[in-house]
Amino acid sequence: MKKWMLIVIVVGMLGWAIYDFIDSNDPNKKSVGQFENVAEIEEVEAETENEEAEEPVVGLDVGNKAPDFQLETLTGESVKLSDFHGKRVMINFWATWCPPCRAEMPDMEKFHQDKDVIILAVNLTDSETTVDDVADFSDEYQLSFPILLDTNLDVANLYAIQPIPTSYMVDSNGLISYKVFGAMNYDLMVQEFEKME
Repeated sequence: MKKWMLIVIVVGMLGWAIYDFIDSNDPNKKSVGQFENVAEIEEVEAETENEEAEEPVVGLDVGNKAPDFQLETLTGESVKLSDFHGKRVMINFWATWCPPCRAEMPDMEKFHQDKDVIILAVNLTDSETTVDDVADFSDEYQLSFPILLDTNLDVANLYAIQPIPTSYMVDSNGLISYKVFGAMNYDLMVQEFEKME
């Protein structure tokens, strides 16, 4: 038993010595004594902080950068989420056959008319009978915001959509500020919109 403990200690010390040797020989790393003045130390610290705070993580949690995507609209235009950087965006995943989706559409239209918000209504087109159903739905509800067609469910998979409707509120910096599973009403839309930058 003592022999094994001695071997573990020796291997650990040897590993630490190798790590310390490699770390101290890094040509890009200066020790405190190698800096010429305090200003140089502060500059290096500021660069390190900027590197750490530069780009937020792309993901689906609140505070993450919303994953970018590109889809065609019902009218054949190509729309990309990143085209709206600097604006507040609501991304809504829905289908015509979904009762809660139908229930929230009039509130979404009112929200779109009343506020300076971009609404990207991503239709799960692969789950529809035909694209004509989507066009008829848009006409029936007199929707003025773009209807994006996710024909292969690529964007739905990118956003890990399970229940529909699902909505993401994305601020002007492209960060997710709110997400909800299920229908939203007008008051909740406005409330979350006003919290965003």
